[in-house]
Amino acid sequence: MDFNFAPFSSYRGPEQKHVANSYIVFGGAAAYSIEMERPDGRTPNQLRPLSSSRSVLHRAHGSATWSQGDTKVIAAVYGPKGGTKKNENPQKASIEVIWKPKTGQIGKVEREYEMILKRTLESIYIRTIHPNTTTSVIVQLLPCAINAACAALVDAGIPLKHLAVAICCSVEEGGYIILDPTKHEEEKMKAFAYLVFPNAIVSVLPEKSLQVGDEPMAHGLITSVTQGGMSVDDYLHCLERGRATTAKLSEFLRKNVEPKSTSEPSKAG
Repeated sequence: MDFNFAPFSSYRGPEQKHVANSYIVFGGAAAYSIEMERPDGRTPNQLRPLSSSRSVLHRAHGSATWSQGDTKVIAAVYGPKGGTKKNENPQKASIEVIWKPKTGQIGKVEREYEMILKRTLESIYIRTIHPNTTTSVIVQLLPCAINAACAALVDAGIPLKHLAVAICCSVEEGGYIILDPTKHEEEKMKAFAYLVFPNAIVSVLPEKSLQVGDEPMAHGLITSVTQGGMSVDDYLHCLERGRATTAKLSEFLRKNVEPKSTSEPSKAG
């Protein structure tokens, strides 16, 4: 299983009217001209029901669950703990990601997941506040893992520049693009794009790039991972559809983290 990883991707979606076999794009917003029927009755742009809880593990400094339909992830955060690993900058805080597969041993794919999640979380972590420390994040399943990890970091009181939301776009053989596929739908797809956007208004405005400190985010995109054979047009349409859905995910995440994040100090001390 090969992944193409592109932090801070510079792609932007189509801006003028575009007609294809399965959808029409108006000003960057895609709408299906022929409504595709999904097994669970959702429209192509519709997400599964969202659910999230925090402080679900007592021994962790922070923890959270994130559910989208039948897909559920638990993320645990331990730290910040003193010291950093070799090859890490001791003048900054570091993040360690441990991927826990449901069954079997950790292989190449899981190591790639760890790298993707580590880079994504490092991009939103204010690493100058706790120098020479390591925060461990234990998760499974992309992209729910990114959403769960973000909520767990907030639960642990880890300082973040902003939150991040992730969405999966899948491309069917006939050219259809659907969001948040189920496991059954994934088996019929030829390619996937896992996209991570900042939890900010700018994430749905492709005209400008977001600048956070010295780290640019081209058109509000933090992380982009593709799997399978996908054309440039397919990718651009996935980017537009994912960006358009960011507002709903962002609103849900904010509602779930605001009550405690504004009133509780770091559990890790």
